[in-house]
Amino acid sequence: MGLSLTVLGCATPYPSTDNPCSGYLLEHNDTRLWMDAGTGTLGPLQRHTRLEDLDAIWISHLHADHSADLLTAYYALLFADIERDRIPLFGPPGIADRLAGFLTNGPQRSPVEDAFEITELHDGHETTIGQLRLISRAVHHGIPAFGVRAEADGVSLTYSGDTAPCPNLVELARDTDVLLCEAESAEKTQDMAHHTPEDAGDTATSANAGRLIVTHVGRFLSPQQAVARASSRYRGPVDYAAPGSTFSTP
Repeated sequence: MGLSLTVLGCATPYPSTDNPCSGYLLEHNDTRLWMDAGTGTLGPLQRHTRLEDLDAIWISHLHADHSADLLTAYYALLFADIERDRIPLFGPPGIADRLAGFLTNGPQRSPVEDAFEITELHDGHETTIGQLRLISRAVHHGIPAFGVRAEADGVSLTYSGDTAPCPNLVELARDTDVLLCEAESAEKTQDMAHHTPEDAGDTATSANAGRLIVTHVGRFLSPQQAVARASSRYRGPVDYAAPGSTFSTP
């Protein structure tokens, strides 16, 4: 089979009543990857897979709306009813100490490494999980941040994370079957750290992506506006990453 992407949530910068923050479940055969663990995504994740069956977690950057549910996952893994080995966790430099800083409540550092087998990302990082190949590239977000390309069975899906338009993302997404691209900004500003919908369309066009899914749409845009604006700059199919929806590659 190809790749299956389930949207756990895509709200920014805080969850709404029916939309958690950024989080996605990427599946290939029996391999399950949690991409970004934003606020509120651990709940809907468990509609589709148990933490016991999760193969790895990949985090684009350490803003709370993309990583906060790692804290609750830590408690679940060490202090509840879940029995399993450590979950491989791929994230930006400093992720272990950031988690420990939030979780430590006394003189002893919380044992985050007992719950997660942590690997720090770098530009060009590659790893294989099951038959799923992951390639990470550094992107432009004002803090260490990464996009990722997942490949299996001759198909690919590329996720932007949070980023301004940048060459690394275009290179990462070159000829990808699906580009999952953020479109947070309603308009361009001098200190851009995100895509506008038009930027998402331009990135998809420049990368020759087969399909564009806009996600992480800001609160000053409707999903319909984001799709329409992205479609003005990209001639392929454009969808919105509605929470709870599932997309499959060919």
